[in-house]
Amino acid sequence: MLVAVVLSGALGWVMSASNHTNGPAGFSRGIVHGALMPAALPRLLIGQDVSIYAPENTGRTYKLGYTVGVNGCGAIFFGINFWRLNRWRGKRRQTPN
Repeated sequence: MLVAVVLSGALGWVMSASNHTNGPAGFSRGIVHGALMPAALPRLLIGQDVSIYAPENTGRTYKLGYTVGVNGCGAIFFGINFWRLNRWRGKRRQTPN
């Protein structure tokens, strides 16, 4: 729970800092915003308004970057968890009862 609170606080700071740069958000900022989007869930659940998408963006390139960021974050998170689960199951099968 503490990690979620710290990450959601960091998310607010990173999003506000990245939205104050010059020009519309492009592909690279789309990747960052997409990767940080899942960290917004705790703050959204308690009713805080969290910016998870840059309103001033370049259009298609930003959206592609956002999609890459969300999917990359999900692939890393679920990939690590499935790898750990398979490792745990393998160890469980090897130990005699």
